[in-house]
Amino acid sequence: MLKVIVPVVALLLAATGAHASEISGVPHVVSGDAVTIGKSRIRLAAVAAPGLEQLCINAAGERWTCGLAARDELAKHVEGKSWTCQPQRTDRYGRSVAKCTMDGEDVAHWLVRSGWAIAVTRISHDYVPDETAAKGEKIGLWAGAFIAPPEWRRRNKQAPVLGGLDVNRASRATLLRGRSASTPPSPECAIKGHVNWSGTCIYHEPGGRWYARVKMEPDNGDRWFCSREEAELADCRETKR
Repeated sequence: MLKVIVPVVALLLAATGAHASEISGVPHVVSGDAVTIGKSRIRLAAVAAPGLEQLCINAAGERWTCGLAARDELAKHVEGKSWTCQPQRTDRYGRSVAKCTMDGEDVAHWLVRSGWAIAVTRISHDYVPDETAAKGEKIGLWAGAFIAPPEWRRRNKQAPVLGGLDVNRASRATLLRGRSASTPPSPECAIKGHVNWSGTCIYHEPGGRWYARVKMEPDNGDRWFCSREEAELADCRETKR
């Protein structure tokens, strides 16, 4: 009898733990693939939307802030509705990487199918059909030209240009840059996000040991942040020294 009870109890505890880890509520959209629900910071699993600073080129050959557009389109899609998220792991920034649904719809599926994010195939191939469909219809990011968000964050100069628009060398250089300037946009947004030689973004707060020495170079991918949370949600880590 004891041998039967122990496995049953273990299963019940596992089920309870899984239920406890569920996160639900109306999200605050931070970026195209990141939200907060209450005090929980969440990043959608297996997809990547452009960063808030990322520039793309539209079908008319004009540059536009596609990262802001992706965020705004997701916020519009949410419309105050509640999400249910199943965390899969915690990333190095302390965020829950999760699969989230809204009214039974996989939010990541909607993002990729609408052309506002790409599938991260090293994690999962679940969203590849959605990406293929969006690419074929030339919608969202696919209407113009862009660099895959993970490659853009690393400022990989060898990264292929994606989308339905052919670009010249100057336009390619534009795609690798962000919208930041060499000076902060306002006194409240003076945290320096500096991309080092390895392509890692490290942020420095005013008054920090290295803050005054860090020279901001937008062409290198350096950018300004208004808060530590914003920096970390943009895959920028705090300086260790």
